[in-house]
Amino acid sequence: MSGSSPSLAELTARLTAFRDERDWKRFHSLKNLMVSLNLEVSEMLELTQWKDDAQVEAAIHDPDFHNALSEECADILLYLLLVTERAGIDLPRAAAAKIKKNGKKYPVEKARGNAKKYTDL
Repeated sequence: MSGSSPSLAELTARLTAFRDERDWKRFHSLKNLMVSLNLEVSEMLELTQWKDDAQVEAAIHDPDFHNALSEECADILLYLLLVTERAGIDLPRAAAAKIKKNGKKYPVEKARGNAKKYTDL
């Protein structure tokens, strides 16, 4: 695939076609997809096990680590797309709404330069 990256809608269509060709939709209850998504996130987190922040940052430049991280990110995105497809969620719209909501919860004048939760600002 050369050129521009596919949109989330295009990826979802390719993914659901892949799923349907294999007759896997019957295994994709919302709960099962959410569990699978969590397992994939755990696999990504496993890449950092026993490493400090500096080691993880340095590992980005290691081709094997970068490839493993890339694959885990892809797995996470694909399961997230299946979750949103199953639940009827427009992911770009939901993400845009969440950024707007977070902007209100974390106003720049209060949140800039600190990691406090919005309830502590």
